[in-house]
Amino acid sequence: MSSSVNLNAVAEWSPTPVGTNQASGIVTGVVVAPGDEVVQGSTLYLLNQRPVVVAQGAVPAFRPIGEGVEGADVAQLQAMLHAQGSYSGTIDGTAGPRTVTAIKAWQKALGVAQTGLVELGDVVFVPTLPIRVSLDAELVSRGLSLSGGEPVLRGLPAAPAFTMPVTDAQAAMMPTGTAVQVTSPEGTVWDAVAGDRVTDEQSQTIVVSLSGPEGQVLCGDQCAQVPVSGQALLPSKIITVATVQGLVVPSSALITEASGQIGVIDQDGTVHPVTVVASARGMSVIDGVDAGVKVRIPATQNPAP
Repeated sequence: MSSSVNLNAVAEWSPTPVGTNQASGIVTGVVVAPGDEVVQGSTLYLLNQRPVVVAQGAVPAFRPIGEGVEGADVAQLQAMLHAQGSYSGTIDGTAGPRTVTAIKAWQKALGVAQTGLVELGDVVFVPTLPIRVSLDAELVSRGLSLSGGEPVLRGLPAAPAFTMPVTDAQAAMMPTGTAVQVTSPEGTVWDAVAGDRVTDEQSQTIVVSLSGPEGQVLCGDQCAQVPVSGQALLPSKIITVATVQGLVVPSSALITEASGQIGVIDQDGTVHPVTVVASARGMSVIDGVDAGVKVRIPATQNPAP
């Protein structure tokens, strides 16, 4: 026996700007799909058929990097080249001959001219990698023109936020900790629990936050199923009464004696003490009486002749 209410949950990503394009040209290809995870050296898009890649670093790209250049941006480039397997020297922030050789090897792997000079815009530095990202489709789409300075790259959190807008009456049925089953866009069932709630003054609804059991990520390793843009409405089931096993009888068959003991009355008028395990929709699951016992409905010890 169980009881549930069907409602929609809302899943939504909250992207934040993390990287700026510094190159100019026509977008000839988009490599990263919304929600993809990128690492050191991942190609994001192509400008004039030239790959633009991502690397980790607190300092944004602001100049070409070639032999003799020194600084934190050089160290960031060296770290990316090391992760790509092109550079095995010291990450010291100085572009010496070994760094130039590594740049040429990296450029060869990308399929561009091996100049040993990283042009401004070849690399987009972001604060942290790996990270799940999306490109601003209004700026980076095949055929569009970029001139430099556009905030094209947005970072995504580890998981989207899940909420459920409900009425006062529905909120009363799902106190904190209530189990909720969320159906993913691909049909997977994700287990969740109801959490904090706030009132949306504009819509006059109560917005209940949802999280995974014991603080886990609700969508686990399947968060990429949730579209990156906009809100996704996901069919969900609020478990108001958890599934329990036992003998099911109409609730009208129950009596409460003066002592507070709950029982049922069989056809002979004998009272059988029982424990109510769960009740919902006029039915109760009881323990303490054998299956097959016929009980009176409604419960009365002296039925009318």
